[in-house]
Amino acid sequence: MKRILATYAGIMDRISVFVGQGCSVLLFACIIVSALEVVLRYGFDRPTVWSTELAMTLCASAWVLAVGYVTERRRHISITMIEGLVSPQTWRRLRLFQMLVAIGSLTILVMALWDPAVKVLKRTEHSGTALNSLQPTYLKVLLLIGCCLYIAQLLANIIRWAQGTEGEMRDGH
Repeated sequence: MKRILATYAGIMDRISVFVGQGCSVLLFACIIVSALEVVLRYGFDRPTVWSTELAMTLCASAWVLAVGYVTERRRHISITMIEGLVSPQTWRRLRLFQMLVAIGSLTILVMALWDPAVKVLKRTEHSGTALNSLQPTYLKVLLLIGCCLYIAQLLANIIRWAQGTEGEMRDGH
């Protein structure tokens, strides 16, 4: 069983790293779209109706999908001062507590997101802007997917915590 759990954690780590690094392309595309809008708006007096919405969608996608990568790398914003005030054993227990609270919170969020995501898949929603894109439909479904990836990575981190392998340097950590 320990080997199966370790295999799951390893696979989930690789998925999170792959998706997280792939999100860098989305952020780069957002920079290009934003720069293009500046040139078109101020250089040629020809603003677009789509650039702001596309940039927001690209950034939101990267933010939602990169959370597994950030979690795998344990790079979330944290209060490191507390780490210095407590013993290593207490800090280890606090990390477990944090992961369990996060899973509980995300589970509630997934339950809240489920119905709206299913509803927009049955009847798509549009943004109502000049572009009138499917952004609301896309983002509602993507947020649900991102939360599930986040929970899956937290479970992998808990497995590593329980097996005592979370501190190991792996694949460029």
